[in-house]
Amino acid sequence: MAASIQSLLEEISGVEDPIEELESLKTALLSIPVSALRDSISGQRFDVIFSLLNSNDRKQVELCVEILERILMALSPVNLIQNYRAELQGGLTHPNEKVKILALTQIGRVVDHPDAVTEILNNHDLLRAVIHSIKEEKMAVAKQAIQSLCKLSHSKPGLDKLFNSDLLKVMKDVMTTSDIVRYRIYELVVEISSVSPISLGYCANSGLISQLLSELTGEDVLIRATATEMVTTLAHSQHGRQYLAQQGTMDKISNMIRGAETDPLSSLYLPGLVKFFGNLAVMDSPQQVCESYPAFQNKVFELALDPDPAMIGVALDTLGLLGSTVEGKQVLQKTGENFKSVLLRMSQHASSGATELRVRSLDAISQLLTLQPEHQTEDLLALTESWFHLLSNQPIDMIRNISTQPFPELHCGALRIFTAIAAQPWGQKLMISTPGFMEFILDRSTGQTKEAKDAKFELVGSLVGSSTATEILGSQHYIRLKTYLREGPYYVSAVAAVGTEGAE
Repeated sequence: MAASIQSLLEEISGVEDPIEELESLKTALLSIPVSALRDSISGQRFDVIFSLLNSNDRKQVELCVEILERILMALSPVNLIQNYRAELQGGLTHPNEKVKILALTQIGRVVDHPDAVTEILNNHDLLRAVIHSIKEEKMAVAKQAIQSLCKLSHSKPGLDKLFNSDLLKVMKDVMTTSDIVRYRIYELVVEISSVSPISLGYCANSGLISQLLSELTGEDVLIRATATEMVTTLAHSQHGRQYLAQQGTMDKISNMIRGAETDPLSSLYLPGLVKFFGNLAVMDSPQQVCESYPAFQNKVFELALDPDPAMIGVALDTLGLLGSTVEGKQVLQKTGENFKSVLLRMSQHASSGATELRVRSLDAISQLLTLQPEHQTEDLLALTESWFHLLSNQPIDMIRNISTQPFPELHCGALRIFTAIAAQPWGQKLMISTPGFMEFILDRSTGQTKEAKDAKFELVGSLVGSSTATEILGSQHYIRLKTYLREGPYYVSAVAAVGTEGAE
């Protein structure tokens, strides 16, 4: 096979229009597993393929990229950088974005390898070209450059190179290109900061994080919104949250929520501020966050009753997130009448209105009602049961009516609520005492999409998995549910199949 690849390369170099020969080489390379390809191409040079990248023929260039992707993946990162350093660097300035992405992907492989990375750490021009790729018009190119630089930062020498050399000045110069490019650099810095407290220290010392934090209170509301998103990502790590707390960022965002009431443009950035605290509450402590920043909880309740669908949606998602934890459920319960009115409004949104809002309401309700077996204390079971009954006079019928509507996402959303209560004794008692409900669960003819069948299967699994199900539902229903589970989500009975065939 090595001989045929060599002969194909010779054929390619001898013709003026090599499309056909390139196709043959591509086919030959794809027929060899990557593990075996390494031996087949050992000692061979592929300069002819690299030289054919310098063409205005897009088809030729893209064929060369596909061939080089296959070949370069078969080379070890050390072999790759030692033999094709100049070609990779040249690829970064190629007019075709696919060539740039190929070069950046391979550079990413090299910087991820402990023995190969030193070859790049000593190549200042190549690293400068990678940083400059962040300002490329095509987002896919910029993303690949960011990814490669993140990999470089996984080692101390890589961090030193990026932040303790004049490459930091290169980054800061690239930032001045435009608002979009500035945020790409912030994205890189936030991603690097998230890895460890040490990497966060490098980023903080560079001044880039304090620059990002200052954007939170900038004049441009759209920039403010994007900055909030970045800071929320930074808060995903514990060391990131500690740093933000030390910088007074939580207080700053809380004050921004308060000040939003008098800002006519607040709808552009307010959702991001609420999401920030919602994520913070789930990662740290809902009680601590709601007590320390009451403006957040008040705003969530206010937005849930807002007429603006965009604001309602953010509130629903945040309430679902808060209520997904036991502590969050208890925090919401403590607000008494405030939460009751919000829950009633959630129920109204679930029953009528725009489909997207209905789906988000159903998802939030299912998160609020979910209670893992280990958390099923008397108090918490009484809490979820009382919330379910606040939804409507006949909550089971209300949710079942939603599940019969011809929208798969509504059908699945309603089934997820049933799945949540199916794991709890009071939910099982309601189900068994509702006429026709067990037949509804066992009926495979409702919901014909894969998602609907999967959602129904989850519901059955939730019932069967509960330790109280046999006693409450009775052995006959329990056996039928276990049979359903054994047959799997997509089972079709033979009789039904024959009947359907005849009808067709």
